[in-house]
Parts: sequence; structure tokens; C-alpha cells
Amino acid sequence: MSTIDARLLAILACPQDKGPLYFISDEELLYNPRLKRRYDVRDGIPVMLVDEATTVSDEEHARIMAKVSSQGIAPTFSA
Repeated sequence: MSTIDARLLAILACPQDKGPLYFISDEELLYNPRLKRRYDVRDGIPVMLVDEATTVSDEEHARIMAKVSSQGIAPTFSA
């Protein structure tokens, strides 16, 4: 499991809609719930390329958002 520097995490935004993301550290991903899009984190480095993002299913979106809620994961910044 990798971590992202807190200073970097505080300014990370979705490259497509410029909104905040959720960092799911144990799955090494950043998630944009507005677009249902996930960005992988590889070796602690966020891959913030729209072309490499993955759009998730409604079921996966619900699973990720339940995890965000149950673990109290805060967005990268407040919009």
C-alpha cells in the first residue's frame, strides 16, 4: 500500500472536471464520484491522465462511496 504526500493530496483535483477526489489508500486509487471515474496510484504516484482513468459501474461506485462514508474519508479539498 502506498501513500501520497499530504501536501500533494491537498491540491489534487480531477483533470477533467477540476473537482476534489477521494484517496482510497488501501486500494491505491483516487476517485471522482461526480464522473464515476477512478485514477490509479502507482508506487505512490497518482496517474492523473484522463485517458488512463477507468469509469466504474454503478455497483462499484456504490461500493467505493460506502467505503468513503464508513471510513470517513475526506475529499482532497473543499470545493
